[in-house]
Amino acid sequence: MRIMGLDYGSVTVGVAISDALLLTAQGIEVIRRKDENKLRQTYARIEQLVEEYDVEKIVVGYPKNMNNTIGERAMKSEDFAKTLERRTGLPVVLFDERLSTVSAHNAMIEGNMRREKRAKVVDKVAAVFILQTYLDSIH
Repeated sequence: MRIMGLDYGSVTVGVAISDALLLTAQGIEVIRRKDENKLRQTYARIEQLVEEYDVEKIVVGYPKNMNNTIGERAMKSEDFAKTLERRTGLPVVLFDERLSTVSAHNAMIEGNMRREKRAKVVDKVAAVFILQTYLDSIH
């Protein structure tokens, strides 16, 4: 069994996958789309990855506001998660992702990654942070 972690953004979705022992998260890819509301190909790609990696659960980052309230971005994540659950038939967990993108940027800066490169992979790294935090919380 593996768990997939997703960092759902307005035009990208960062994807991470756990190892079979559910101990570590690895970044897989960033799915890009031209328009925020054009999700058909995004869902199709996620479904392909679910099959390829034998995923049994999906964790979607839940971007709550710092004061723990639910804003527009979090509501969009809720809708995305509901559709994923319906399309894949898998359990989908919304997991608090506050500061995951900040943590991803900081980790890449500490690793001396150039700004141009960071912009291309930040969503994948954020997905790793979301999934790794989730994995740590269940152990």
